[in-house]
Amino acid sequence: MRKLGLMLLAVAVVCFSAAGAMAANTDNGPGCGLGKLAWADYKHQKNIFPQAMMATTNGTFGSNTFGISFGTSGCTNDGKWMAEYKVTMFAEINFENLSQEMAQGHGEHLASLATLMGVPADQQPAFFALTQEQYTTLIQSGETAPVAMIKALNAAMAGHPVLAQLSANR
Repeated sequence: MRKLGLMLLAVAVVCFSAAGAMAANTDNGPGCGLGKLAWADYKHQKNIFPQAMMATTNGTFGSNTFGISFGTSGCTNDGKWMAEYKVTMFAEINFENLSQEMAQGHGEHLASLATLMGVPADQQPAFFALTQEQYTTLIQSGETAPVAMIKALNAAMAGHPVLAQLSANR
């Protein structure tokens, strides 16, 4: 009997803490993830128990984080978190090749960078010309050269008559 009482007390603490956390947030529940899917058929979604179970399921399996990151389990995202890091990561991995191709004004790695940065195929020649013209400004020595190059490239694109709109959309 004592164990049952302790278990009920533990469930009550979890439910009340979940309710307190949700009261601070105007959202109607734990959002998305495996917990939301598993408890979706529960009749009263705004009750404390199903919301606590959804949050517990999401926390136990980490499905909320996974779902938000990859757009699964009823979660959605705009992909911007990854998009801004894809470009930097690509530049870091391919910095030497990009440096050579920027100096030449064309190349496979440079075309891939343009695609990652959202430059449409019909505007890529302008992008290539910009990188060749601004080569000395874009390529800087130092430990953070790829990051500095992307920052300088974004600034150069913002000042370019054709590519400025692409820069503003990011």
